[in-house]
Amino acid sequence: MFALEVPATGAPFALQVLWLILIAVLWIGYLVLEGFDFGVAMLIPFLGKTEKEKRVMVNTIGPVWDGNEVWLLTAGGATFAAFPAWYATLFSGAYLPLFLVLVGLIIRGVSFEYRSKHPETKWRSTFDWMAAIGSFIVPLVLGVAFANFIMGLPVALATADMNTTKLLSPAAASLFVLTPAPYFWQLFSWFGILGGIVLVVAFLFHGSIYLTLKTKAGELHDRARKFASIVGLVAIVGGALYLVAQNLLYPALFPGLALVGWIVTLVAALALIAAWWFVGHGREGIAFVSTTVAIVSVAVITFLPMVPGMGFIAPGDRSSWPLNIMNASSSEGTLVLMTIVAVIFVPIVLAYSAWTYWVFRQRLGVENMPDEVALAS
Repeated sequence: MFALEVPATGAPFALQVLWLILIAVLWIGYLVLEGFDFGVAMLIPFLGKTEKEKRVMVNTIGPVWDGNEVWLLTAGGATFAAFPAWYATLFSGAYLPLFLVLVGLIIRGVSFEYRSKHPETKWRSTFDWMAAIGSFIVPLVLGVAFANFIMGLPVALATADMNTTKLLSPAAASLFVLTPAPYFWQLFSWFGILGGIVLVVAFLFHGSIYLTLKTKAGELHDRARKFASIVGLVAIVGGALYLVAQNLLYPALFPGLALVGWIVTLVAALALIAAWWFVGHGREGIAFVSTTVAIVSVAVITFLPMVPGMGFIAPGDRSSWPLNIMNASSSEGTLVLMTIVAVIFVPIVLAYSAWTYWVFRQRLGVENMPDEVALAS
């Protein structure tokens, strides 16, 4: 990493902090909402024993899964607009894992849309497995990525041959690269792999609880609750290992934040334990809220190392990171305009999203599935 000074963009620090927080909120919304439909989709080939049961599972997420993906698109767009240097560095250097995320999203999207259009059993089984595989790939890669954000990614100023400090051009003083590029196999350290596995297991737990919340009493409901009780124990143990390792090996470096990290870790652990206990006692609503709290807590711990002034992505002493919110952000005019748009449209988006969940709040059962071929959403 080159020890070169990169000037700040001149945007007000308060706006830069605001948009860091807003992007974190968008990611939290995505992980919570898309997390349960990832979990449900991964379970379709396993918990659905009959065609009607599989259709029930698909219909529990049918009205909302594509809307949940909008949170990811918005988070990416907000990053591009608010912190273009961060966006450019990640999307150019880590395009292989991001391509895997895109492939997973495409596979699951195609499976949901085409499942009802092929009544043959072999085709529906194929699409069910496509949904499960696509929904497995995305959280696995994202979990690995978030773990690497915590560890720190090697960032350098763009140079002619990547071995000298000679800049490509005067404008290259604000261009950064991950080294080496493309950056792929380096992501899969033991901590990175653990992060991917923990996120997959957490989504399975979150999704199975959602199934118990959205299905009527019956075999599918009982099967989902039994699975939640089993995978919940795995989530508790795996989550504890991951969060303790993070706090010990990669603590936030601001004074006082190390203690905050341990407090949030305790909250996440208690939330997972509460979710496991409540789902086992038929309190699905409280269990779902508990897994939501756990996911939010883990997301908060993930974003703690990215606190203002300490840089986004680089290893070692974070105070010397070349890429931080001061020099990675857009201009003041761009951030002001984005803030105005967010103030106007975010409440609207939240309102119609909440309305959608309210309209489709009823529980479903196999008796709601007609004998003839039905649409999957």
